Amino acid sequence: MQKRRYTFKVLLLFPFSVLYGAVVGMRNLFFEWGFLNSVEFKLPVISVGNITVGGTGKTPQVEYLVRLLDSEFSLACLSRGYKRKTRQFLIADPDTPAHMIGDEPRQIKKKFPGIIMAVDRNRVNGIRQLLKLRDHVDVILLDDAFQHRYVKPGRSILLIDYNRMIKEDFLLPAGRLREPVSAIKRADIILVTKSPDRLKPIEMRNIVKNMEIGLHQHLFFTKVQYGNIRPVFDLSDPRDEAHFKTLKAPVLLVTGIANPRPMRKFARKISTKLTEIRFPDHHAYRKKDITRIEKALSDTGHPDTLVLTTEKDAMRLQDADVPQSLQEHLYYVPIEIDFLNDDRDEFDKIILNYVRNNKRDNILYKEAN
Repeated sequence: MQKRRYTFKVLLLFPFSVLYGAVVGMRNLFFEWGFLNSVEFKLPVISVGNITVGGTGKTPQVEYLVRLLDSEFSLACLSRGYKRKTRQFLIADPDTPAHMIGDEPRQIKKKFPGIIMAVDRNRVNGIRQLLKLRDHVDVILLDDAFQHRYVKPGRSILLIDYNRMIKEDFLLPAGRLREPVSAIKRADIILVTKSPDRLKPIEMRNIVKNMEIGLHQHLFFTKVQYGNIRPVFDLSDPRDEAHFKTLKAPVLLVTGIANPRPMRKFARKISTKLTEIRFPDHHAYRKKDITRIEKALSDTGHPDTLVLTTEKDAMRLQDADVPQSLQEHLYYVPIEIDFLNDDRDEFDKIILNYVRNNKRDNILYKEAN
């Protein structure tokens, strides 16, 4: 768990963080005073987000909620579609490319083709468009919407990276916080993500105490679980991790995510011969990038080198012009989340009870509205 550090860069940028914090704080006050309006919809809306720039595990958490809810409810997921080349409201199908909807929505739609996956920069408009569909929608999941206060969700889930706790960070641009730490009070559920498998009870208690959570809030700890590697492209003869370990093949790690450190740790379990190419978060792969990866692959000097990437990067690589010779080496690793302390059942119960009690065809819900 990272501690706050007053580096020269932080001290240099701190005055700008104060100014940024004043602007964000005033915006939040405008919502609380009613000068800016939040729209509340008459169906369950669950927001998943963070107050930190960079990866806290939002997409695996949304996928967890989809698995939890999909068998019982008609589900729609709404995202802004970060870095997509389109602007309008769109509903995705499994073959919609990442450049039209974003890598994360594409990943979710490919994994769960039966749900409605939509993108819209204006979340209010996006929800209104979803409610016009002939397909009945029971619940809407909002991806990365903690700062989008124009929608008032029924339940707000805030994700905080264990390795970068918000009270040990600074506001932009000195740090990575989008909002002051006080914004935590808007969350109904707080998830401390990417926790170590063996987190001591005393450390958990210290974190809970440091959060100063309210009586209405719930806090859980989650960890990342890696699945078996899978080919980025359809291969006639896909291989598993054991194959590359047996051959003692090198690993070329290719990432375009905010924090590749956990992926680096996973890759080292496959091979100590590790080479890494890093791109910016949500990077769109171009011809020159593919050429760079091909050269790095050739430089390893091994015919069975594993080119390993993330699932989000795989969505963008599928959009790129990747030659067959590279496709045969490209694999990604899917990730899921799990709860520490056997708290999964309690979390599931909170979510399921909220959705069941607030469905549009629920008698009590109809009477209340």
